[in-house]
Amino acid sequence: MSMSGVVDLGAVKAAGEAKAKAEQARAEASRQGGAAAAAPSSLVIDVDEAGFERDVLTRSAEVPVVIDFWAEWCQPCKQLGPLLERLALEYNGRFVLAKVDVDANQMLMQQFAVQSIPAVFAVVAGQALPLFQGAAPEAQIRETLDQLIQVGEERFGLTGIVVDPAAQGEGAAGQPPAEVPAGPYDALLEAAAQALDANDFGGAVQAYKNVLADDPANVEAKLGLAQADLLGRVQKMDPQQVRKDAAEKPDDLHAQIDAADLDLVGGHVEDAFGRLVEAVRRNFGDDRDAARIRLLELFEVIGPDDPRVAAARTALARVLF
Repeated sequence: MSMSGVVDLGAVKAAGEAKAKAEQARAEASRQGGAAAAAPSSLVIDVDEAGFERDVLTRSAEVPVVIDFWAEWCQPCKQLGPLLERLALEYNGRFVLAKVDVDANQMLMQQFAVQSIPAVFAVVAGQALPLFQGAAPEAQIRETLDQLIQVGEERFGLTGIVVDPAAQGEGAAGQPPAEVPAGPYDALLEAAAQALDANDFGGAVQAYKNVLADDPANVEAKLGLAQADLLGRVQKMDPQQVRKDAAEKPDDLHAQIDAADLDLVGGHVEDAFGRLVEAVRRNFGDDRDAARIRLLELFEVIGPDDPRVAAARTALARVLF
């Protein structure tokens, strides 16, 4: 997830993995004749920290998920909550409402930087964005939801989920949905993720490369490899020295490339991209190509759907051509 111009690599990793797994699940469901229709009760769900990746991140790869941060003692929440629940049913699968009790889920509240409640966010294809705060008027909420759905459709191809009014519980006829068989690379990807979490970046790089050797288009492995490469490089740096060199030697290509890596890990995405675009503009030949390649590698870390990547690609094209 990325919010307010700051990227958390751990969250990006989780979002990318969730999106990839959801895409695999949809593909498998399509091969088996299509996904089962959802019950209306599945359009409004209670979410906690343990189930956040499954219930929000993974689901956001097929339908926008609106998150309502609330608490029992919050009076405006008691006005907004029922309204959002009614709209979720009315919109009939165009979005899913996830309700988060902030008293029981302080970590989620902190991760989203919620200052007061009610606060409403959305997650679309793993990307988090704030919608509004407080008990807003219904007309304003409808307008915001319509814009959210439009963005989901146009930018990410999310068409929502099919709802069967007669379905009960977790699936049609009250039956839980069939589990999607594990993919051929799940064990390798899990091993790579564990190596990444253990700061064994070399092991993670090799594990992701093993997957890509057989499946070059694997989304999860491509994202994981880009992150492992980046974190492995940064782990070997002296941040203060890198910053000093970059400030004192604006024409030193390697100093600027190292500083761009630090920028990205520190959440300064636009700074990292801008630094490398400028390095491409300043240099020629092999040096220019080295700056361009590093910029493309950092694009992989953030993901092609992020608007900051699109803006940087445009800036790169201007200096190249």
